Amino acid sequence: MISTRQLAHASSATKLVMAVTVAALVGAAPTGLADERLPQGQFDIKVLSSRPYLVSGGSALLEVDVPNQVALSEVHVFVNGADVTAGFHSNTADGTLTGLVTGLRIGENVVQISPEPGRDEVSAELHLTNYPLTGPMISGPHIQPFICQTATFVLADGTTLGPSLDADCSAPTRINYVYMSKTTGKFTPLPSSTSLPADVAMTTTTAGMSVPYVVRVETGTLNRGIYQSSILFDPTMDPAPSPFSPPKGWNRRLIGVHGSGCPGGWYIQGPVEGASVLDPVLSGQGYAFFTNTLNHPTNSCNAFLAGETTIMNKEHFIKTFGVPEFTVSMGGSGGAYTSAQVADEFPGIFQGILISATFPDAQAIALSGMHGHLLTNYFLVTNPTGFTGDQQLAVTGYKDLRAWYDAAAQSGRTDPVPGRVDPIPPSPILGPYTSAVWSPAVPVSLRYDPVTNARGARPTIFDVARNIYGVDPATGLALRAFDNVGVQYGLNALNAGAITKQQFLDLNMHIGGFDHDANFIVSRTVADVEAIKRAATADVTLGAGGGLSSIPFFDTSGLFDETQLYHYQWYHFAARQRVIEANGNGDTHVMWRGGVAIGELLGTPTPAGAALLTTVSTSSWVKFIQWVAAVNADKSDLSQREKAIRHRPHDLVDGCWTYSTNPQFVAEAQTWSRLPDSQCNALWPSYSNPLKEAGGPLAANTLKCQLKSLDSSDYTMSFTPSEWSELQQIFPNGVCDWSKPGVGFRLARPWASFGPSPVNRVFDGADFDDPEVDR
Repeated sequence: MISTRQLAHASSATKLVMAVTVAALVGAAPTGLADERLPQGQFDIKVLSSRPYLVSGGSALLEVDVPNQVALSEVHVFVNGADVTAGFHSNTADGTLTGLVTGLRIGENVVQISPEPGRDEVSAELHLTNYPLTGPMISGPHIQPFICQTATFVLADGTTLGPSLDADCSAPTRINYVYMSKTTGKFTPLPSSTSLPADVAMTTTTAGMSVPYVVRVETGTLNRGIYQSSILFDPTMDPAPSPFSPPKGWNRRLIGVHGSGCPGGWYIQGPVEGASVLDPVLSGQGYAFFTNTLNHPTNSCNAFLAGETTIMNKEHFIKTFGVPEFTVSMGGSGGAYTSAQVADEFPGIFQGILISATFPDAQAIALSGMHGHLLTNYFLVTNPTGFTGDQQLAVTGYKDLRAWYDAAAQSGRTDPVPGRVDPIPPSPILGPYTSAVWSPAVPVSLRYDPVTNARGARPTIFDVARNIYGVDPATGLALRAFDNVGVQYGLNALNAGAITKQQFLDLNMHIGGFDHDANFIVSRTVADVEAIKRAATADVTLGAGGGLSSIPFFDTSGLFDETQLYHYQWYHFAARQRVIEANGNGDTHVMWRGGVAIGELLGTPTPAGAALLTTVSTSSWVKFIQWVAAVNADKSDLSQREKAIRHRPHDLVDGCWTYSTNPQFVAEAQTWSRLPDSQCNALWPSYSNPLKEAGGPLAANTLKCQLKSLDSSDYTMSFTPSEWSELQQIFPNGVCDWSKPGVGFRLARPWASFGPSPVNRVFDGADFDDPEVDR
């Protein structure tokens, strides 16, 4: 990336004549240091609210750095030829002008700097590309259909956002205020914006500011989602918010929160956000929050779209309140992988993430579920009497049958056929296997049915992200990334003597695969390699080598239940392993284990469970924010990764917590094991999954394996010639070579675009043949 500072030069001390065009410039916060005034003859233009090629909503917050010898009053700013200098604020301490330019046209806009008004010469020039507030910018064409839900979105005062104004589900922006009541200890709608109630609480922020505990909640629409932001703000005293007069209660720190879930997360705007922008503790400490219905996977199970939405959410916040000191992200379950994927694919959006109930990505849940579902079909239908329950568990890797069934049922998020009957025993929590999960807001007439509506919308993780995975031009269906060619199901069980050779052979002979409609078929499934490449490029397959390589990444358990609801610990270790593989070590990653079972979360936690959750939540936040703040304060020339590693608090280490009313921390490197080979593993054992028990990697990022010839040394027993011949018939092209990267595997391309933005665009299929991006 280059800036106007690097390109401009002077012809004299006060008359600077140079035209500079910058196509791509990363926005940066002002330094605030007087001794960093620009040397003679150099201007620099920065976009503080976004990248200059990803401006949205017709406005941008700009900063102009002015060289020492030029008076700020002499500088004039032009946008598309119009003098907008009057809207800029001078900061003599650091020699800058800052202004919010509005009225940008869709497409290209030109910002020019001149030291004198009315002159034809310019000292610096920057091109901005503006997109509609409704998007898209980089996520590709809007997915259709799309159901608006502004009319049912409930605001802080109990009213709704109102009917949508257009097909992009736009609605007017609404401002509500809530206050913390001293009487109830809860947030309460503020009855008047001109006077405060007698029972309003006072709060003191992390910056030491004591203010009435009143929160401004803004609700509106962008990128077809419904966004909200919250910030301490006293409407009876504070001036109207702007980037130049932020509320005095804001501590200049920003938190992006994400919802959870995934099944049913397609084709809807969303009636709720899944995560609140009101936190009784952190809001009172001065933290501002933002989120969007499209950051809630239950509404939109598309992490790349969530990333684009986050970019626009943060941009809008900055243009409203100013540049934050830093921005962090939090989330659990679906919110955990959304935090991780957005942070990794879009470096700089977040300066740290604190997550729980972790998955590396939604795809990992679905693909592991597909392998598990093939096994439920084999064990419950094809060969229901050929294996004992213990042998089935040895093949699948789970703690018990319920854990396996619940994991296998997650293949439903790849199954578009409605009403499918499946032999998986119903879950006491989730119920029976469910295909074609839909929000009731989507009319039945729009839904896919292979018989009655073959052109309907398909409810799968692949189809909702069809811009990312790609589309088969022959069928119009989204490409799929599932593959089981060469997979030796039960390999570990065979080598451990848990199953016989004949059982192993029969299992792999009859395991079969899926077609595009998730029907079981006799042959194994061959993935679309382009889909694998595209998913990796977009970080839909979490690569962990982008933004996550250089920011604090803190993973806590929260939910610990190896027996049901598929939130299993191997997913935590898969995410960590991806960090290690992408970066050589996991020095930016901290893992704390210890949580409560799903039954406790759904009911009333035991005293020990409640104490554990409170202790972990409080302790992890304190250490996390200490870490992020220390990294942010380091203005040295070290790389961001070096800063993240250097400033990790010395007492912030891996460990686990005891389950008791007085939880104790056990400082210990966390390892994936079901054996009591450490104190933490004795307390919190971790189980496995079908692909790992087939010899696959813990990182679970080999979606299609490279093949190798059958090798007798891979087995702990000898096969007879007849058995070996049968094995060759089962695997005519060879078996998985797990020592090699998967077919199509690559690290993500940060800030990729699938259109319409041409910058870093990877939509062209030819791009995926570039050997430079393969690892």
